[in-house]
Parts: sequence; structure tokens; C-alpha cells
Amino acid sequence: MRLLHFTASVLLLALNTSVLASEVWQVLGDMRAGWVQYDYNNPPPGDPNIHQGNVDSKGFYVVPKLSVITPTLEGFYAKVTGAVATDFGLNDPEYESRTFVLGRNGKSYAILQEAHVAYDKNGHRVLIGAEESDTPMINTDEGYMLANTFQVATYTNTAFEHMIFSAGYFHKMAGVFDNGIDGTHYQSMAKASFVSFKDRLNAKDRGIVYGAFQYDDTTHNFQFWNYYATDLYNTLFVQYDLTQNAGSFSYDIGLQFINFKAVGALSDNDHSRIDYSLYSARFDGTFENGFTFDTGAAKYTDGEGQSSTLGAWGGYPYFVNGMIFHFFEAGSLQNAASYKAQAGYNVNDAYWLGVRYTHWDLDPLYSKTLTGESQDFMKTYGFHLSYNSKSGGYFTGTYEYLDLDNEPKTFGLRLIGGYRF
Repeated sequence: MRLLHFTASVLLLALNTSVLASEVWQVLGDMRAGWVQYDYNNPPPGDPNIHQGNVDSKGFYVVPKLSVITPTLEGFYAKVTGAVATDFGLNDPEYESRTFVLGRNGKSYAILQEAHVAYDKNGHRVLIGAEESDTPMINTDEGYMLANTFQVATYTNTAFEHMIFSAGYFHKMAGVFDNGIDGTHYQSMAKASFVSFKDRLNAKDRGIVYGAFQYDDTTHNFQFWNYYATDLYNTLFVQYDLTQNAGSFSYDIGLQFINFKAVGALSDNDHSRIDYSLYSARFDGTFENGFTFDTGAAKYTDGEGQSSTLGAWGGYPYFVNGMIFHFFEAGSLQNAASYKAQAGYNVNDAYWLGVRYTHWDLDPLYSKTLTGESQDFMKTYGFHLSYNSKSGGYFTGTYEYLDLDNEPKTFGLRLIGGYRF
């Protein structure tokens, strides 16, 4: 479950480059608060056979963040960000199993969200340390209460016109929502994955090596990423977007291919099986008067491994998904197809209001409830309102209704707002 991008914007390749060169010290802050609720028609203690054992969850949380950035000297700078996640003891712990803010022990915590040194000059950027990094398959997932963060070593080259090259190593991550174990502190990328416990042990504390290339001339955008997780699986990500204007109408035609393949120790055992691909296409458009639309279609091959890979490490670049509910509600997405239709309206680049319908054609041979009933479909109906002011205030409200074959109807609600300074 995840709040995703709601525009037709093209993915950007480079890791987080929001820090601008400055001759003075910078202090940045973000005071965020939110209400999170998931109603599975399964109140605590819950029936383990309903919605795969997911239990009704709700809670109010506050997440303040503060960053300090040093002056830039000959291209070198450093950044430190601290964050706290708390509910002030107001929530009922029995209703927090699916809110994914405080971790498994349900206690408030503080974390060093970023602590890195970097060199950024003449088209060369080198960074070592903890950063809220953004790539297609390993991502901050900033739309939620507290962003993921990663201990990384990266190099990005933007010295060539229209081209970007990048390579690096992800060592550990923190992030409660996208972490296979307790994400309130840093864990190795292997431990944080969604594979079986035995496969995590086999992979020990290894990280992920990646390499990437992007060509973007505003009309044609091609990007290639490869992530190699030793003794886990390799992820190949390829995407092409054609962006054009026709009078007051602009549109984006995109094609995407993602392949997941087990490697090393994981490919030699039967704990987790990963070998499948995802093919997707989209057609998104924006009118000068503020109206937007997004459409997409996707097809999963009949190989295994969707539950072990989709959304792992915070990456959700998929063309077809819901606003809150996505991949893990259905029994399986093996050999499934999915379709998305969204309409929205943008007001002065401050407000965005939109609705989304997503339909999954599930393969009943693979997708089943825990009681063995076959599932033919999953449908989501979502509504989203967002606001961003130039003064720093922001708000996102998202509601989504889930209709999953042979499961009780359910809904999700997220109301998140704050102020950045």
C-alpha cells in the first residue's frame, strides 16, 4: 500500500539532488502529522483467514524532521537529518499492526535519517553516507509518514548533454513501511527484503550493486537500471517515454519492462522462487486548463516471485497500481493483468484533485484466499486531494475502496499534512 505519483511526469534518473550549492549554513525542517486507517472488516484480534490475516488498523502520528546542510566548499558539503516518529501514546496498540509507522514494538523512536558527505561539481557527484535516495526500484517512498533512507556510496555523471550515468552500492536501509523486518533502525538490504527468512540468512548482510544510464532530450526519455542483490535476485528495469505537445495538450506515451531473476544461493534452493517479468504501457495527458488523465495496462508473466519482490525497498515505479492498495492484497499476481484509468484536475499548481479506478484480472489457478477459494479479480476505487503552498504548507488526503474476489469489502484512508521550512 502506497501513495504514488499522480501526474504524468517522467521518472528522473539521478539520486536525490535537492541540495543546492550554498555559501551559508542551511537549516531545513518538516513538521508532519497524519491519520492512517485500514478497515479489513477484521477487528482485533482478527480472523487469520480474512484478508490474509490483516487486522483493522488506525492511528494518529506526528513526524518532525530537521536537516542541517554545511556551506559548499570547492564542491564539497555535508548534510545531517534527524527525525522522530511518535503517537504520544494516544493509539490503541491492538489497532496498529498495519499502520507501519512505529515499527513492530509500537514505541516512538528517533532516527538519524541522513548523514553524508558529498562532492558535486562540474557534472560529477559522489556521495557517501545515509541519504533519502530516489531511484525506480529503491526509493524513499516519501508519500507516506516517514521516508525510507539508505546507507549508500554513489557516483553520478551529468557532464554529457542529455545523458546521465550512475553507479553505486546500497548497503543498508531504514523505513518501517517498505522493510521486510523492523525498519526503525538500519538493516542490511538483504535483511530488509521480502524474501523468505531462510533466504535472508543465506544472503547474510549483503547489499545491492546498481548501474544506470539515462538519455533525455525532453522528447525522448530512455532509462536503464540494473540492480544486483547477491544471493537474492537481479532486477532489470528499462523504460522509454515519448513526450509531445499538440497545441495546449501535452501527452506521454510510455513503455516499461521489469525482470526479476533469482541469483546465487536463492536460485539454488526452494525457499523463494523468483523468475518473472512485468510488461507495461501508459498514455497520460495534460490539458492547459488543468485537466489531466492517466491510463495504463500491465501484464505479469506466469513465473513466480511477485510477493517477494514488488515494492521491496520502497520502489513503486509501476504504471498500473492503486492509490493505497496494490500488490499484496490478492493471493497472487502470477499471470495476472491489470488496467488503470485516472482523471484529475490541477488548480494553479497548488491543488490537485483526482479519481482512479484500477482493475486486476487475476489467474484463479494461482490467486487464492487462505481458505483455498479462487480469486478472479481485484478492483480499487480511489480518490485523492493534495495541496502544496509556496509558503511550505502541504496536505494529502487519499481514500480507496477495495473489492477483492471472495474477501470482505474494505477501505483505506490516509490524511497527511504538515509544514516545511
